[in-house]
Amino acid sequence: MAKNFKDLSEAEILALAISNEETDGRIYADFAARLKDNYPATAQVFKEMEAEEDTHRRRLIDEFQRRFGDHIPLIRREDVKGFISRKPVWLIQSLGINTVRRYAESMEAETQHFYERAAERASDASTRKLLGDLAEAERGHVVIADELEKEHLTRAAKAQEDKARRRLFVLQIVQPGLSGLMDGSVSTLAPVFAAAFATRSSHAALLVGLAASLGAGISMGFAEALSDDGSLTGRGKPLVRGFVCGLMTTAGGIGHSLPYLIPNFRTATAVAVSVVAIELLLISWIRNRYMDTPFLRAAFQVIVGGVCVFLVGILIGSS
Repeated sequence: MAKNFKDLSEAEILALAISNEETDGRIYADFAARLKDNYPATAQVFKEMEAEEDTHRRRLIDEFQRRFGDHIPLIRREDVKGFISRKPVWLIQSLGINTVRRYAESMEAETQHFYERAAERASDASTRKLLGDLAEAERGHVVIADELEKEHLTRAAKAQEDKARRRLFVLQIVQPGLSGLMDGSVSTLAPVFAAAFATRSSHAALLVGLAASLGAGISMGFAEALSDDGSLTGRGKPLVRGFVCGLMTTAGGIGHSLPYLIPNFRTATAVAVSVVAIELLLISWIRNRYMDTPFLRAAFQVIVGGVCVFLVGILIGSS
């Protein structure tokens, strides 16, 4: 059964503080190791914070030995009700650099609050002073964590990290998403409009469009997820890439299929053609925004390809 903080003895409070510093130090070490390749400046800050956590741990151990001897009881944060909880590092890391920075700030704020409460419980003057000093140190860490995106990183380091973050976002999200959107928007044009002009039925075109979109989404999703595991290319988790690619493929095809919910064939086709134009312009904008492709060139390439597939669908459906 977890104990209430108010029921802990001073020995248990010190033991808990030691355990907390050990855990936080390892978390910062993990952050530094995971971020060093793409965010070296932030990784260095976490490395320095890890070293300071180790200094705190040694000071706490010295104080414990002075008062209670060499045996430090095992008491962890999960053994105390309402104590600081920590999410797994792999989960925090997967959410992005800004999430890591905010999490570090919350860690230090929570630890500061713990030391302030612990100092109130301490009866020994030396222990109270140590806990108060550590609370003040953690308050300084809160400021450091808060400034990881501001003055603490030099302008050059921040620019380098922003560039690395953008590169990772493009590799892990934009590229598979764009690939899926292009495939879904262009490859489904022929079957959708072939069915529409062959049957002159909105319902038939809708069914073909939904089938083509979902089938293409599943196919593209699996293909992207199985293409590589991301360990060498840095393209991120294969399941995430596959999901993004499959979702965008399906969205690209369904976009110009849904207008065929309109019963009138001519009206539905006019709306579908308008949606296709918007999809092709959106693809051109994404290529311009994230792939540094001039907009006119991107639009020309995408629109020419889309129009060719569109005409193939109409010709086959009308034959």
